[in-house]
Amino acid sequence: MSSPNMKIRDIDVDGYEKVVVAQDPDSGLHAIIAVHDTTLGPALGGLRMWNYGSEEEALRDVLRLSRGMTYKSACADTSLGGGKAVIIGDSKTQKSEALFRAMGRFVDTLGGKYVTAEDVGIGIQELEWLREETPHVTGLSRRSGSSGNPSPFTARGVMRGLRACAEEAFGTSRLDNFHYAVQGLGNVGGDVVLGLSMLGALISVTDLSEERLERFAAFPGVNVVGADEIYDVDCDFFVPSALGGVINDDTVPRLKCKVVAGCSNNQLLEPRHGEMLAERGILYAPDYVINAGGIINVSIEVGPGGYDERRAVEKIENIYTALKEIFATARRDGITPELAADRVAEHRLTEARALLDSVTGSAPTA
Repeated sequence: MSSPNMKIRDIDVDGYEKVVVAQDPDSGLHAIIAVHDTTLGPALGGLRMWNYGSEEEALRDVLRLSRGMTYKSACADTSLGGGKAVIIGDSKTQKSEALFRAMGRFVDTLGGKYVTAEDVGIGIQELEWLREETPHVTGLSRRSGSSGNPSPFTARGVMRGLRACAEEAFGTSRLDNFHYAVQGLGNVGGDVVLGLSMLGALISVTDLSEERLERFAAFPGVNVVGADEIYDVDCDFFVPSALGGVINDDTVPRLKCKVVAGCSNNQLLEPRHGEMLAERGILYAPDYVINAGGIINVSIEVGPGGYDERRAVEKIENIYTALKEIFATARRDGITPELAADRVAEHRLTEARALLDSVTGSAPTA
């Protein structure tokens, strides 16, 4: 049950099953949950805390992210739908147990239609506070029997995806002889940098945190560049690992790489920016395919039989195969990899809706 003073309102958004906003004056919570599609199963997607400039800005972000989760889960064959949640606020100064317990009550009002997990600005502690109010939480600590932090699994999938990209663009699966420009040193981007450093690669990095930059500058092969300079680095791989929308009209002409393949969601500001990359001869790894390791990991927790890390890792290894198939489809049909990935996801959703329709006489609204 929600807090007595919590106000929840629905927003009607075409193409989304449910979008709700909550404001709770007692805890200071201002949050949005967007459920895009539950054709394949409950909508699972992370909870993000970010200091958005307005509710409208937060709404745009959560809608883009939730739709991406639908496609990510469909391509990764997780038997889950797509959703996302955001809390409007500063994750460095505004976190409290009361805030996250209120968020847990908000999640619980959807009755399992949306299952939450960790994302930007959120850690295990915050998820444990949510769990006090709702069972619809994944990615809790290993000691609790949950799957733990999904970030290492996302990074593992990205590393597998980079090998598929290297084979497509350069004809080799080795990653050590390339130069990478990594934008963002968070949990996932940082793990990717460490993996590449251990292989002996050259890595240019940037991040808004000076502390992170100082820490990673000590690793072999790593050099630090400015936040804006990262787009001008003469490299082989550009690896977006922060927030979305960084591939846009301003940045595409500046890129000096052969591959864009990274950890972040919604890297393309608009679909046409994927076409701009292709016109410049730059291979793009669809973000929701290459960064699906985390959602694959937690899907094992939600699925039958409980969490099994071995099964999760085996499934994450398939990101390599999925990207190889997408690149082959893009070449064969003369389309961008992003469009090829979208077609795979849409085909699976269409098949599932048809099956539901044949069984029940109706299917969920997309």
